[in-house]
Amino acid sequence: MHTLDQLRSGALAGATRLDLQADLSDFPPEIFSLADSLEILNLSGNRLHYLPEDLHRLHKLRILFCSDNPFTHLPACLGACTSLTMIGFKANQITTLDPAAFPPNLRWLILTDNQITSLPDSLGACTQLQKLMLSGNQLSHLPDALAACTRLELLRIAANHFTTLPDWLLNLPRLAWLAFAGNPLSTPALPASLTDIPWHALELQTQLGEGASGSIHRALWNQDQPVAVKLFKGAVTSDGLPASEMQASLAAGTHPNLIPVHGRLTQHPDQTEGLILDLIDPTYQTLAHPPSFDSCTRDVYSTPLNLSPNTSLSIARSIASAAHHLHSRHINHGDLYAHNVLWHSNGHAYLGDFGAAAFYPPELSTSLQQIEARAFGCLLEELLAHATWTPETHSLQTTLQNLTTQCLTPAPCERPLFDQILSTLKN
Repeated sequence: MHTLDQLRSGALAGATRLDLQADLSDFPPEIFSLADSLEILNLSGNRLHYLPEDLHRLHKLRILFCSDNPFTHLPACLGACTSLTMIGFKANQITTLDPAAFPPNLRWLILTDNQITSLPDSLGACTQLQKLMLSGNQLSHLPDALAACTRLELLRIAANHFTTLPDWLLNLPRLAWLAFAGNPLSTPALPASLTDIPWHALELQTQLGEGASGSIHRALWNQDQPVAVKLFKGAVTSDGLPASEMQASLAAGTHPNLIPVHGRLTQHPDQTEGLILDLIDPTYQTLAHPPSFDSCTRDVYSTPLNLSPNTSLSIARSIASAAHHLHSRHINHGDLYAHNVLWHSNGHAYLGDFGAAAFYPPELSTSLQQIEARAFGCLLEELLAHATWTPETHSLQTTLQNLTTQCLTPAPCERPLFDQILSTLKN
């Protein structure tokens, strides 16, 4: 984190990134001294409610974060920043969006956890838009003008007031990752009986990780059984509500490629909600890292990652089988990504992270499977790219390439469903 003193003294001259959290109520004019270099500006966690009309003087600015501020309106000055591709105003108090607020090269817009009731038609002019994050607002519809955003790949509209999904949305050519839990159209279908596990039966040990929705800890259950405990934070995340994640995890049931859930946490002293899951062997590893600012929608892989053809095929089978199982229960995973896949060198894999998962009515089954098939196609494309192919495996490579092409076709109605995908992979 930088300081105002550093900025005013000239110590940050030539900086390409500025992170400034100093209880600011006004935009520091000294930021303009970085106009010829600044690309990323993070003003989150202040008391700002406006931006200067001449913000476009920061002519190299690509990324702007203003989360956790008291903005009530998304300002028009953003639209004049022609280099701006990513805007984040999460957890403000925004109710309205200026129709001129969207720069022409916008790729990534984050408006999670505000009070927005409608979107202006002008957003549809952002033809480069790939990620749109609107969870935790008061939206009940999307403007038809958004149908022109044919590059849109990831959409988060969880925890709003949607009773249906528009037909044009289900037919967008590149949409692959869709989250809509916590809306009237997504009715939870929990199992008839749940195992309640009281807090006093658990002994928390080391923390294994932390994400947007909560933290995961290693623990002992009844003094002798190692388990993983996920404690939910309770706040709205970009994917939606932690309660929706917990409901989907419980309703998913048992499957060899889903992490087993033992039960639901009860009697936590702070009323924190949680899940008790199998503790996965540390020999399993995450397949990839989440997308970066530059990759936007595509995962980032460690290099080198060299998979055998059989390992790639086995991982693909595992994830396709898990997705087929979820859709048989009318659950859309919504975040079918390599960074949510745990894999073993023997080829077995788990599909994890139900933060974007949602229940859906049966009549949406085909459309939502075809959207998720595109996400699977992206994963399959990456598995192909990281496998070492030989003349002996040419036939398998061709089969997987053909399946990838089918999953990525721009016409959703031409994509295979998961029973067809699984059949191809098994054969």
